[in-house]
Amino acid sequence: MTKLNTKNNISKPDDFYADLLAAHEGLSKAQSDAFNARLILLLANHVGDQDILSEALQAAKLEQNQAG
Repeated sequence: MTKLNTKNNISKPDDFYADLLAAHEGLSKAQSDAFNARLILLLANHVGDQDILSEALQAAKLEQNQAG
């Protein structure tokens, strides 16, 4: 049974995307990668459910395999 919500759940996705891009402005590749890692860990901590996090990892891996 899937618990991961993959449907649009952000009230203003375009605003979030703009904020995400703005947060990366002026960062080097290494700084951008480190920022992404910190953001992922903060959001994973907020989710807190290991089963959901595992589903998210698998879903991201599947999407990567389909894209490449």
